[in-house]
Amino acid sequence: MRSLRKGTSPEHHEEFRAFVTGSQGHLRRSAYVLCGDWHLAEDLVQTAYQRIFRAWHRVRVMDLPDAYARRVVYRCFLDSRKWQREAASLEAMVDRPAVQDDAAVRLTILAALAELAPRTRAVVALRYWEDQSVEQTAAALGISTGTVKSMSARGLGQLRDRLGDFAALLPDSVETR
Repeated sequence: MRSLRKGTSPEHHEEFRAFVTGSQGHLRRSAYVLCGDWHLAEDLVQTAYQRIFRAWHRVRVMDLPDAYARRVVYRCFLDSRKWQREAASLEAMVDRPAVQDDAAVRLTILAALAELAPRTRAVVALRYWEDQSVEQTAAALGISTGTVKSMSARGLGQLRDRLGDFAALLPDSVETR
């Protein structure tokens, strides 16, 4: 049996295992929205779990460990340069014929999202995919609320330009909730 890290107990390991099981699906979907590749999304989530485990003794007593985990995934994405090499895989998926209209819409939006700068993509994903407030997004990314508002507006504008007919699916305005 693997030795436990100093200061950890079997109970902490079990709590962490339960946390991973409960949060894995949502974090993978969020990571996929950021990077557009399921394999890279899995890598981002695994990297985030490694970081979370190192701080598990603090994280386990937090009121919202899921929010902390989401922040770690977004930070891992922004820290990663691997997404640049993997961005081409999303374009290959868009070229495949869609089975359903919903799938075509999703792929088109994901392709447009992949063209945004990483930090802008993270802001747009947190605000509109994760439905986070301006303040929550700012806290998660370590930026000001003004930066979140301007990046949200700029990112939505860029998405509208790239999406053409699909732009009607985007929010009409950037509210400050």
